[in-house]
Amino acid sequence: MIPVIDKDKCTACRKCIEICPPQAISLKDDAACIEADLCEECGFCAAECPVNAITIPFPISGR
Repeated sequence: MIPVIDKDKCTACRKCIEICPPQAISLKDDAACIEADLCEECGFCAAECPVNAITIPFPISGR
């Protein structure tokens, strides 16, 4: 799943941009923005975010 960025939490530190293998993240309006067409859904950005502004919306299974 494509990661979701909470723009209110994002501090524009650029750590997610630096770690993103396909370079799918950029800054827009002082917050990170993911280009879904380029995202490989690896989750590195969410793991690297120091303020937990990036989450992976895992689907609920078994229902």
